[in-house]
Amino acid sequence: MAMRVATFSISDQMIAAALRTQSTMANMQIQEASGVVSSDFGGYGSSSQQIVNLQVSVTRADSYIDAATQADSKIQVMYSAVGSIADLLTNFRSLLTSATSAASTDSSSVAQSAQEALQQMASLLNTQYSGDYVFGGARTDVAPVDIDSATYPTATSPSTANTSYYQGDQEKASVRVSDSQTISYGVTADNSAFEQAMRAINLVANNSPLSTATLNEALDLSESAIDGVGVLQSKISNAASAIERASSFQTEYQTYAQTLGSDLTSVDVAAVTASLATYQAQLTASYAAISKVQGLNLASYLT
Repeated sequence: MAMRVATFSISDQMIAAALRTQSTMANMQIQEASGVVSSDFGGYGSSSQQIVNLQVSVTRADSYIDAATQADSKIQVMYSAVGSIADLLTNFRSLLTSATSAASTDSSSVAQSAQEALQQMASLLNTQYSGDYVFGGARTDVAPVDIDSATYPTATSPSTANTSYYQGDQEKASVRVSDSQTISYGVTADNSAFEQAMRAINLVANNSPLSTATLNEALDLSESAIDGVGVLQSKISNAASAIERASSFQTEYQTYAQTLGSDLTSVDVAAVTASLATYQAQLTASYAAISKVQGLNLASYLT
């Protein structure tokens, strides 16, 4: 009867060592194929929490970038509308300057031009972006300006501030661009610059006959409105720049965090491939040794 020469303990140790080598090779083959250290967080040991934190921060940065991008698009629409308002007011001021310097004024013609300008002004202040009104504060589903409302006077003499045309609220649009920074960029249609513009145009559109005092008052209001609209343009432009800077920072941070996370999770495929070759040779030798040991028996030494 054949008998083992090696003890069971030595044979068992050799098999266990070979199995460990085989397990290591299996993990390295997965790493070689996937390019990452492990398919789950358990395989990263003490680095797992850092990896999770980095992934969360990348996702958070992505949400800030998306919010900034959406806000920037809205700001561009707002800036364009305010620019058109500035052009409208410049033309209206030219109309008033001509009317006040003329020997005689064609009141009906000037009033008609003013009525058209009033409609254009209302339309610009009711500008929408993606279906939302941009100058209505938080009430984005309601047109912020209604000049046909019974509450808005069809004649404004004497001239006093009146924002009864405004249907929105006082909430200013803002966007969170980081954990600690929120940028306000909203402008509402009841802003004093817009109110003065509306009042100046309404003075001319709905007062007949047009007196020199009315024309001068409207001209003064339009001058003040133009200055105010210029300030609004600067404010919107500054907000756009601040949002762009914040978005760029988040993009840079996201790239940094992704690179750091990749460094923690990725493997050097070339190095793993080289190690696999070494382990393969070691495993082959182990199996050969085990086979030789298990093939020995007492009869081999008695013959």
